Formats: sequence, structure tokens, C-alpha cells
Amino acid sequence: MESIEAVVIGAGVVGLACARALAGRGFETVILERQGAFGTETSARNSEVIHAGLYYPAASAKARLCVAGRRQLYEFCATHAVGHRRCGKLIVATSPDQERLLAALQQQGDANGVDDLQRLSAAEARALEPELACTAALLSPSTGIVDSHGLMLALLGDAQRDGALLALHSPLSHGALGPTGMVLESGGADRLRFKASLVVNAAGLWAPEVAASLAGFPRALIPANFHAKGNYYALAGRAPFSRLLYPLPEAGGLGVHLTLDLGGQARFGPDVEWLPDPAPAQPIGGLDYRVDPARADAFYAEIRRYWPALPDDALAPAYAGIRPKIAGRGQPAADFLIQGPAQHGIRGLVNLFGIESPGLTACLAIAEQVVAELQLG
Repeated sequence: MESIEAVVIGAGVVGLACARALAGRGFETVILERQGAFGTETSARNSEVIHAGLYYPAASAKARLCVAGRRQLYEFCATHAVGHRRCGKLIVATSPDQERLLAALQQQGDANGVDDLQRLSAAEARALEPELACTAALLSPSTGIVDSHGLMLALLGDAQRDGALLALHSPLSHGALGPTGMVLESGGADRLRFKASLVVNAAGLWAPEVAASLAGFPRALIPANFHAKGNYYALAGRAPFSRLLYPLPEAGGLGVHLTLDLGGQARFGPDVEWLPDPAPAQPIGGLDYRVDPARADAFYAEIRRYWPALPDDALAPAYAGIRPKIAGRGQPAADFLIQGPAQHGIRGLVNLFGIESPGLTACLAIAEQVVAELQLG
């Protein structure tokens, strides 16, 4: 039986960052990806925002890894010629009642180490964005946007430079955990059975299913799996804004916000559309990413709270993404669950559960924590 030092399951942005970290430390690394290309699910279907780190509870993994990862990500993009822009973001209050929530959000950001937040009056916010309607705003200069495909290509390039191999059309079919290591079998056209010393489960939407496929892994330690779809709509024409615009957060997400791509095109979203619980409601690969044009009707009212001049019929379906959640509808938002040998007792295995936003921002910091969990130095 062939032996491989390190296996990463999943070639999204977090899996690629983990593979880069492992290969860069001299480990023979193979990345198993069930799709025909890297980064086709959550990593390619998001807002492409580099988050500052202000939304998450103090001392949470999301807060810690987002703040650290954001700094690492800007440096990585600069040194690897990955398209990005530190454009800044305005979080807006549109009523006096919301101003108290805005103040609480600023306090949360301060507690998380986001040290450049600026409270703005309505007049100060409109001086930056004249079309904006608000009663107050919070400016986050550290927020930015990134070319997510370019980022993943650069991560993969570093990993391959250090010897990592990407195996496409290679879903993990099952595995077994034993005292002498982990035996895995990948499916696809060319089935392969091999032993691995290190395994990182970075399967995103399917990470709980991957963990459940490992014979010998304690089922009680596998979280429930929930999926929340987020729909995006593109704006016809150019938006009169140069910064990202966010309302205050809502249950399950950050609210219907305006983001810009590197070409200046505006899009709105995502909303929160809970899929049947628990996921998967369909076999792996059977998720529906179509965007219902009728859902745009609810977007207009949300957007016009901070951009009253949004024209009628200006929104067209763009794309949808699905958040890998480990807390369902009506439950408090869950933190990242990075589960290593200290938690489950299995040497060489790390599971990454619930890596939704800000997973893209935090990808390099998550990879560092995976290395620490594996006690690789």
C-alpha cells in the first residue's frame, strides 16, 4: 500500500492554504478534490471581501483568525501579485435605534483588535459617499476586496512549487483510523488506496460527511451540518459608490450589502435562504445554485434604506453561494470548529468544521493553526 505523508481533503481556499503550509514545511502533500477544478464551491461563490474582523465575539476563533489572517492576506496578495484593493467599508445605521447597535459593533471591533474604526456622522458619511442615506456610519478602512480565483491560484502555485500534487475528480470515498495511521480510499475513475500520516479535512460544505466516512472517528464529535444559501444580484450600470456598504448584521449573515469587484461592478447580497435541515438534503454535488429572480423583490426595500435612489428593475440574478454552517436556523451563530488531536485524540488528523465567512480572509491564519494542531512546529 502506498504511503503519503500529508493529505488535504478539499481544494477550496482554506484547503489550498493548508496544503501550502504543509508542503512548505517539507511534507509530501496530496490535495484530494472531488470536483474537476479547485475552488468551485464556497470559495468561488462569496463576496470576495477581505474582512477587518469586527463582527465576531471577542476571543473567538473567527475574531482572532480574521484579524491575523487579514494582515497576512494583504501581505500575501502584495508579494504574489494577487489582485486586491483596500477600498474600505461603511457600516450604516438608518435609524436612531440602529445607532446604539452601531456603537456596540464598534466596541466589538475594538475588543477584537480592529484599531482603525472611525465613527462618522451622517454628514461625514455623505461627504465620502454622497448618494448614501444614513443617520450614522462606521468606517472600516482595513476592509478590502480580493480576486478569490487569483488568490487560490497563487496558493496552489506555492504548494506545487514545494511538491504538492492536486488530484481532481478524487472524492474521498471512505477511510479508517488505526493505531498505525490512517488508511484512505479516494474514488473517481482511478481509485486509490493509501496510508497517510497527516490528514486535514477541509471539505467545506461536506466536512461533517467526510468525518463520518472515517471508520473509528467518534460520531459524537461530528457537528450537525446546515446549509444557508446566499443569493447575489448584479446592478445594471455603475454604482455611485467607491466603498463597500453594509447594513447592520442580521441573523445568519451580514445583511444585504453592496460590494464591488476589482473592475468596479456592483453586486448586492447575500440574503439568507436556509436549505432543508440537516444538510445534505440531496447527495453530495446535488445542491442548487440557481438564483430565483423573484427573490430580488425583497432586495429593493433593503437596499433603499441606505441607497434610496436605486432604480427600479436595476437588479439581475448573478450567482449564489452556500454557507457551511454548524448551527441552524434560530440558533446562535457558531464559531469555527478546528478540531485536532487535542480534541479527538487521533494523531495526525484535523477537521475544519463550519468554515464560513470570514474563512477566505482567515485562510492563511487557519493554515497556521492547523500546523499548530498537528504539532509540526
